[in-house]
Amino acid sequence: MRDELEAKLNALHEEDQFEEIVNTIKDIPAEDRDYSLVSHLGRALNNLERYEEAIEQFLSVAEEGKDDALWHYRMGLAYYYLDRYEEARKEFELADKLEPDDEDTLEFLEWIASKTEQETAESVPAEPDPEPETETSPEPAMKPQPITDPEWSEFWNDSESALKEYVSDPVTDEQIASIEEGLVFKLPASYIRMMKLHNGGVPHNTKFPIGEKTSRGDNHITISGFFGIGRDKPKSLCGKQGSRYMIENWNYPEIGVVICDCPATGDAVMLDYRPSGNDGEPVVIYIDREADNKVIKLADHFEAFIQGLVKAEDSAD
Repeated sequence: MRDELEAKLNALHEEDQFEEIVNTIKDIPAEDRDYSLVSHLGRALNNLERYEEAIEQFLSVAEEGKDDALWHYRMGLAYYYLDRYEEARKEFELADKLEPDDEDTLEFLEWIASKTEQETAESVPAEPDPEPETETSPEPAMKPQPITDPEWSEFWNDSESALKEYVSDPVTDEQIASIEEGLVFKLPASYIRMMKLHNGGVPHNTKFPIGEKTSRGDNHITISGFFGIGRDKPKSLCGKQGSRYMIENWNYPEIGVVICDCPATGDAVMLDYRPSGNDGEPVVIYIDREADNKVIKLADHFEAFIQGLVKAEDSAD
């Protein structure tokens, strides 16, 4: 019986059925859960980005896990994604001591070192200019990085609400790798280039004409904004209202990554990896919630989707 349960849990992990793992284990009384079951539960909670709950589970078996490199690794991962870098560093160092030279562990330690160095540098006040030529006003707190590529210079509509909800801080290659690991999908190169210039936001062109009518009778779809690569803003890929949130709350098919939300509640634009696999070039689709989450293909790739966006007055029904 127990061997069957272990086999089932391992298969569910392989299929990314993390909610089912949580539900299966939580149906078992807490007093009957051994170290292995708690480890499965904590791992699944990590994959669902419920890191506080994962830490609580791991700590309940801390005595048994103290000599287990994987226990320390999973604790470190949860602390890392909660931005608790010092605690994460200690766990990854213990994991490395117990199982030396594991590539994933060493990579996390490198990321933590990079982040803590950056935070230290940012905490040191900059030397003032001894003879400023002019007095300038301070930059607004949420102003995004200026766009340097002329192709995108007129693309974004940086309203106050867009900056608050969508626009994340400039993204690094390390953060991109971290987000891709959390999503379990490799983001398109064109999307990454766009986000490196302006990490999420609301475009001026929000309509995309399509060759069929939606459930609302329109011959176009409308987007609200693009999710940036990050966790900080509510509407970023791994934010509180990001891709995983929308997939779970609106029962979307588990086929990829949500990159845009829409004014119609529950509708979304997604990257669909079914034709290419998780590391390939995804097609772009629209999820029509009112039509039972009907999938409507929009474009063969992300660049084609961007090029097809038009202003509201340019779309015709």
